[in-house]
Amino acid sequence: MNWLPVTKKELIKLGWDYLDVILVSGDAYVDHPAFGTAVIGRIIEKQGFRVAVIPQPNWRDDLRDFKKLGLPRLFFGVTSGCMDSMINHYTARKRLRSDDAYTAGGKAGLRPDYAVITYTRILKKLFPEIPVIIGGIEASMRRLTHYDYWSDQLKPSILLDSGADLLVYGMGELPLLDILKLIKKGVPFSNLKTIPQTAFVTGPDEKLPVNKNWQDVQITSHEQCLEDKKLFARNFKIIEEESNKYKARRIIQKVYDKTIVINPPYPVMTEQQIDASFDLPYTRLPHPKYKKKDDIPAYKMIRHSITLHRGCFGGCSFCTISAHQGKMVTSRSEKSIMHEVDAITAMEDFKGYISDMGGPTANMYKMEGINNEICRQCTRPSCIYPSVCQNLNTDHHPLIDIYRTAASHDRVKKVFVTSGIRYDLLFNDDRNINAKYGLQKYIDTVIRHHISGRLKIAPEHSSDTVLKLMRKPSFSIFKRFKKVFDDISRKNKLNQQLIPYFISGHPGCSLTDMAELAVETKNMGFRLEQVQDFTPTPMTLATVMYYSGFDPYTLKPVSTAGTITQKMEQNRFLFWYKKENKNWIIQKLKELSRSDLIKNLYG
Repeated sequence: MNWLPVTKKELIKLGWDYLDVILVSGDAYVDHPAFGTAVIGRIIEKQGFRVAVIPQPNWRDDLRDFKKLGLPRLFFGVTSGCMDSMINHYTARKRLRSDDAYTAGGKAGLRPDYAVITYTRILKKLFPEIPVIIGGIEASMRRLTHYDYWSDQLKPSILLDSGADLLVYGMGELPLLDILKLIKKGVPFSNLKTIPQTAFVTGPDEKLPVNKNWQDVQITSHEQCLEDKKLFARNFKIIEEESNKYKARRIIQKVYDKTIVINPPYPVMTEQQIDASFDLPYTRLPHPKYKKKDDIPAYKMIRHSITLHRGCFGGCSFCTISAHQGKMVTSRSEKSIMHEVDAITAMEDFKGYISDMGGPTANMYKMEGINNEICRQCTRPSCIYPSVCQNLNTDHHPLIDIYRTAASHDRVKKVFVTSGIRYDLLFNDDRNINAKYGLQKYIDTVIRHHISGRLKIAPEHSSDTVLKLMRKPSFSIFKRFKKVFDDISRKNKLNQQLIPYFISGHPGCSLTDMAELAVETKNMGFRLEQVQDFTPTPMTLATVMYYSGFDPYTLKPVSTAGTITQKMEQNRFLFWYKKENKNWIIQKLKELSRSDLIKNLYG
């Protein structure tokens, strides 16, 4: 097996006396398609370039890790890893986490806060003549003026704070291929400014590069956003709509005497393009340097799972997936998926169980617009909220077929679905549509054959007001799904649990909303084990509402739990069954003039 090199010793063994590209990552190096650094490295390798990885370099010593492989001939690529480093480090209550799922042994502290900025500044100081390209979710979601929850500040584009030469946003395969193609042709790095899905900074006297196929839209400057929160909120609507259009405009934002330029994204990847990314020669294992260390938790969790598609048209206001991967879904071919099934079943530790066949959302495989011309004109941020679009093909038969094909593999005992299911896609009262798209059939298939004992589902809340701000369906649909789940499980004598996920502290949510949610969950027989505190993450609708106090689409005020204490109080209601919470909840309900709920909770 051949990993991308991470040490000088490996370079010597390969007979390499130079490198074209060096990738610096905040994650441990796992050569698997679920880890972005591996994907980018393998693409560069396939184009005939020499590439190496510096995983989790020490930024606090004499910086020897950054120097150990020498200088790359073309550029450094920098990413914080699979997560924003601040979310990786801190809880919603700003407490330091004690572990890191993307590090051997789950050990915390092997990457810095604001990793992209820290790594890039070091590289620019050590090697100022070498270009740096930043990418991954941390760079992607901070490409324009954004609210940073951990410093409680509105920050400018990460391009300015890091000093990087170019930013690749979203999933980076297509822009990277164009960058490499132009470099092969001898185009200077400084001229790589008309590549889609990239961003860069221009100085006060520089003219914007010309692309006759692009139109421009100028959003409110960083300075104006600092002065007026409503202007910052208004920017978001433009950014979100342009990010999800078939033919988007180039976004321009002034930051002091400089200009941030965000080139439009590529069209959604074709099946052939996404297959090419997943079919690269990954070892599917952590680098041997970790052999004597404990497992990398994130790898252990996904090593026997398969990603069927990318993108999500749910458009949930608190989620970064559609903002990073895109609203349009791109799906792999059955051939590519089954090639991965073969690879997994050949692994030494495979016991016959595929832990997940899914994606950002489990049941969006092969789904797209029926009439693409309608989609080209559409600016809806979600294809399923406030209702499922009539132009959306929600056919679940391809999913049922791929589950069946994978499960029939001679080395597979069971295929599980552990990605979250959008249950609002599964109900249509038109019997013809239900049968045509296999909706009831999918529900029955998953509940009977593809659950490992627990099925995760995310209703998030029960309040219509809060759900509207979340872009989530009515709680009544969740109740309907639960009844179907219970009926099928009972009928087939299956001891299975439905595990609902809820969010506390979301913009627009009050203490009364949380109290009513507590009653709803109690009446449905749930004693919740985990409840997610709303965490404001850069460049999501909910975060903009949290910081600005306005809904970007209506510019109407939105209240929010703004302090740690307020967030803790909201979260506390859903743990009504704990003794230490009872007296506090009773007293709080009296203060809210909702003594009627006391009886519902405590009898």
